Amino acid sequence: MRTIAPLRLAGGLAALALAVSACGLGGVSQPAAPQQTTGNGKSKIVFQTLQLKPTFDEYIEKTIAAFEAHNPAIDVEWVDIPFQGAQEKLVADAAAGKLPDVVNLNPNFAQPLESKDVFVDLESAAADARPLYVPGAWDAFKVPGKPGSFGFPWYLTSEVTMYNKKLFEKAGLDPAKPPATLEELHAAAEKLAKAGKGDFHGMHPALENRFITDLAKLGVPLLDQSGKWAFNTPEAVAHVEKLAAMYKDGVFSKDSLTQDHAKQTEAYQAGKIALFPSGPNFLKLIKENAPEIAEQTGVGPQITGPDGVANMSVMGLLVPKSSPNREAALKLARFITDKDNQLAFSRIVAVLPSVTEALGDPYFTTTDGTPESEARKLSAAALPTAKNLTPVQFDDRVKKAVIGKIQLALQGELSAKEALDQAVEEANEITGS
Repeated sequence: MRTIAPLRLAGGLAALALAVSACGLGGVSQPAAPQQTTGNGKSKIVFQTLQLKPTFDEYIEKTIAAFEAHNPAIDVEWVDIPFQGAQEKLVADAAAGKLPDVVNLNPNFAQPLESKDVFVDLESAAADARPLYVPGAWDAFKVPGKPGSFGFPWYLTSEVTMYNKKLFEKAGLDPAKPPATLEELHAAAEKLAKAGKGDFHGMHPALENRFITDLAKLGVPLLDQSGKWAFNTPEAVAHVEKLAAMYKDGVFSKDSLTQDHAKQTEAYQAGKIALFPSGPNFLKLIKENAPEIAEQTGVGPQITGPDGVANMSVMGLLVPKSSPNREAALKLARFITDKDNQLAFSRIVAVLPSVTEALGDPYFTTTDGTPESEARKLSAAALPTAKNLTPVQFDDRVKKAVIGKIQLALQGELSAKEALDQAVEEANEITGS
C-alpha cells in the first residue's frame, strides 16, 4: 500500500491567506454561475483531486463510472493537479469564481477560503450527513467562531507507535507492552537510552511534527477564546522542562533537534532509535528499506495524554458556492465519501475511512497477526474520539518561530518559561492576534 502525498499537506497557509486577501475575496459570498450542461443536455461537474494520478486512476475512474450510472443526468470530469503550485491555483480560481465543482482539500489548506464564505455550508445543505461521519473529522472543517461546516470528510490517518522489540529486551522492557501515554513514552525512552549507551537512543524529539500536538494531548489550550496563542501554561512549561532534561541525558541524539521526519524515519530504520510514533504507512517503508528492523518491529497504540484523545489527519471534499451545478456536486461528494466507496479505497491504500459505520468492518476490527493489520486495527479504533489537534493557524511561519524557541530551551539557552513566552508572543505577532 502507498501513502497519498496530500495527507502531508500543511505548510504555506500564511501565503495562501495573504493571497486570498490580496485577491479581494473579502467576506463576500460568491454566487453560483449559470448551470453548465454538456452537448447531450446533461449537467457537467468537475471533480478536482490533489496528486492522485496515475496511482489511483483505476479506483477513481471506477467510482466516477458508478456514480454516473446511478445519476445518468450528470457527467463528471476528473481533474488531478500536481501538489506543487496547487495553492496558487486554488487562490486564483477562487478569486475568479472558477473553482471546480468538487475540490479535494485538507482543513489547513481549506480554512482560509472557508473563512471567506467560498464553500457551501454542509450543516445547512446536507444536514443529514453529519451523523454518518467521525465527529472529529466533520468538525475539522469548521471555522472557529463561525457557524457551519464546509467539507465532507474523505480519507483519514491516525498514528501508531512502532518500536524495536529487540532493543526493548535490551533495556529490560516488556516487548509485549509498548507505551500508550506521553508519560509512559518518556519513561520507556529514558530506559532505552541508558541501555543504548550511545549506540542507540530512546526516541527522536520530532519537534516539528509532535510538539504542538503533544501540548494539545496534555490538555494545554493552544489558543484562547479570542483566537490568540496561549500555550505558555505551567503544564507546557513542565513538558518543555522534561524534554530539555531528556535531551541533556542523551535520550535524544545531539543532532536531532533540527532534523525533520525523514531523518527520524532513517534513524529508526538504522536501529538508532527504539521508538517511532508515526503513520502506519511507514511499516511498508521499513519492510522495504530495513527488513531486519521490520522483523523486530512491534506496533502499539497512538501516544496520547491523560484524557486519551488521539490526533488524526483529515482530507475532505468541498463544494464551492460558485459551482454552477451545486446539487450535482453535493451528490458526487457524498457518493465518493460514502461507506462502500471509502472501504474500497482503504483496501488499496493505507488510509482510514471517515464514515463511522465503515470502521466497524472486519477489515478494521480484526488482525491476522501482522504489524500492518495490527496497526490498521489500532489506528481505526482511535478514530471515534480522535480530533485534528493542530490549529490551522499553525502555519509554516508560526511553526518556525515556535520550534526555534523550543530548540533553544532544549539546548539550555532559554528557560522553558522564557521559550514559551517568547514563542507565544512571536506567534501572535505573526498571525496578527
